Amino acid sequence: MTFKHVNILGYSFINTTFKNFMDQIQDDSNQHLNRFIITANPEIVMYARKHPDYQKLVKTADYLTPDGIGIVKASQTLGDPIPDRITGFDIFNSLLEWGNDNKKSVYLLGSKPEVIQKTIQKIKTDYPDLIIAGYHDGYFKDDAPIIAEIENTKPDFVFVATGFPKQEEFITANRHISDSIWMGVGGSFDVYSGTVKRAPKFWQEHHLEWLYRLITDPKRLKRQLVIPQFMWVVWRSKK
Repeated sequence: MTFKHVNILGYSFINTTFKNFMDQIQDDSNQHLNRFIITANPEIVMYARKHPDYQKLVKTADYLTPDGIGIVKASQTLGDPIPDRITGFDIFNSLLEWGNDNKKSVYLLGSKPEVIQKTIQKIKTDYPDLIIAGYHDGYFKDDAPIIAEIENTKPDFVFVATGFPKQEEFITANRHISDSIWMGVGGSFDVYSGTVKRAPKFWQEHHLEWLYRLITDPKRLKRQLVIPQFMWVVWRSKK
């Protein structure tokens, strides 16, 4: 499947529905293709614009998906609207379910030791047919044993939850060792394990997750301020 793309500040986002994207990833996995997914929000785009090395890295992704509502709004501003948000957490959940149904294998890397343990236990309960190829928390000084385990087990999916830019840097440096679907998933383990609560459905459906997170965690204010900055840059880029 060849996706349409929309150029937002020099970054080529896929312009499709969540379902079409998941169909493509499932097909890629069945063919054992090496794929790198980045789910980008305005914060990631603005960070990349200021950090050339990370910018180059982002542009090597096979799929750049619109994680934040800010990306969707930007596409509308540019006259090439994206139909759906395609978030890292939703992709992660969908692939766990599909992986369970198809006896796929996963490797999970990231989060605090107690969070990764809770995540693994919940996956084993929710998805007993999903094969856990291995896992490790995000607090490591030597990544050689982790890399060796991924190389030896060749999992179908590698989910890295160490936050940007570290997760994408790890994937870029190591994706050659296994023909897997590689994806940075940020705080997905925290949410999946129940350590952090995701916004209720109402907030999700009205594209207000960012506001819910801000209300429940006011320390995010500085990060959230990047959204109006991003939209201003997008608006200026139209001229």
